[in-house]
Amino acid sequence: MRELNIGGSTVPAIGLGTWHMGDSASTRADEIKAIQYGIAAGARVIDTAEMYGNGRSERLVGEAIKDMQHDDLFIIDKVLPSNASASRMEHSLDTSLKLVGTGYFDLYLYHWRGAVPLSETIETLQQLQQKGKIKHWGVSNFDISDMEELMDLPNADQVAANEDLYNLGSRGIEYTLLPWMRQRHIPLIAYTPVAAGDARGRLTNDPVVKQIADNHSATAWQIILAWAIRDGNTLAIPQSGDPKHAVDNVKAADITLTDNELAQLDVEFPKPTSKQPLDMR
Repeated sequence: MRELNIGGSTVPAIGLGTWHMGDSASTRADEIKAIQYGIAAGARVIDTAEMYGNGRSERLVGEAIKDMQHDDLFIIDKVLPSNASASRMEHSLDTSLKLVGTGYFDLYLYHWRGAVPLSETIETLQQLQQKGKIKHWGVSNFDISDMEELMDLPNADQVAANEDLYNLGSRGIEYTLLPWMRQRHIPLIAYTPVAAGDARGRLTNDPVVKQIADNHSATAWQIILAWAIRDGNTLAIPQSGDPKHAVDNVKAADITLTDNELAQLDVEFPKPTSKQPLDMR
């Protein structure tokens, strides 16, 4: 199973996203099973945020892991820009910790840029780290200009990861941001790594993707995920409320694509030739 290092912790390269999970009572039982089955299949990372359902996702995660040891998991949460100030962040963090039911988060991310000065947000994250309420801090939806501004701040080299949109059909960050991060050994957390379920089938119905899936006796979804984590410095966090699909997602970390297959996918889904705007969530 492909792994990577985040803040000194080695984790499997495919985790469990939770966006939109916890919103409906009718799907709650399956969503809890999806998290539990995904962990049983080898996932360690669970990614959530206070924004997701105004805490409903965090509460769902808490219910799913209530009988598990936190040491066996790597839990990521995110603070909203409106709560990313020195006066509000710790209260926001404490609320999230209570909902998830744990004493600390392994990684706490600044969800996206807001009105609070970046220096204030990062200093507050570092203070919460010193208090032991978070093990590591990072950012999300940061473009290269944001990352360069971050690097000018004290102890910014402690940033554990940047979470951004990235999948086979959305390769915009490859133009400047991803090479910049790789050069500095800053891991990428790829959200929407299967293009929000690929509703129109652009990726999963592509003949090249389907042929490569046949080569590996895998699903098209698994090939798309295997592509996303191919560099060894990317954590993909697909979201699924279906227990079987969640297990299949995790098992995609066992697939290694050949150089020829990667080249075929580059032809089918070309790298960006200009800077493209981020699509945040």
